Amino acid sequence: MTQRIAAYALAAGLGLGLGQGPAAAGPFDSGPLADFMNIFRSQAIPRETVAWAGKERPGTIVVSTRQRRLYYVLGGGEAIRYGVGVGRQGFSWSGTKSVTMKKEWPAWRPPAQMLARRPDLPRYMAGGQDNPLGARALYLGSSLYRIHGSNEPETMGAAVSSGCIRMTNKDVVDLYDRVKVGTKVVVRD
Repeated sequence: MTQRIAAYALAAGLGLGLGQGPAAAGPFDSGPLADFMNIFRSQAIPRETVAWAGKERPGTIVVSTRQRRLYYVLGGGEAIRYGVGVGRQGFSWSGTKSVTMKKEWPAWRPPAQMLARRPDLPRYMAGGQDNPLGARALYLGSSLYRIHGSNEPETMGAAVSSGCIRMTNKDVVDLYDRVKVGTKVVVRD
């Protein structure tokens, strides 16, 4: 909340005219200024380099839904560990996918299954700070699932999503910069 107030104060001081209603897109909604502002978002579970004894090749993403952690395998017995939010009961899944697309500040269109459960959701939401997909999204195969940012850092370490893997915006930007289209993603319990 204080970050948003600071952003609006800065915008007002620069004469950028934010806060004029939902139709007015400002420089803090997406792009370089929004990326810069994400640096100041709180990080619920700190990212760290840890020992890795798995057999996965460097560059592989491994998600442990039980631990609620995502590992990016570096090689040499190390991985970067990130805190994540995972699918709530009845929405968790496991399997192997690959990253088929990457997007910065993606727009969001809730899938039909989600709209059936939640008809109050918007049919489309442009990319930006308030978008549920956050700063970056990694699309997983032909599935409905993504690894994406979140504007709710307090949900990291929780089972809260409809199956997607949530990361803080700060962490998803870091992972996005490391990952290529074609990266193998292993999701397990």
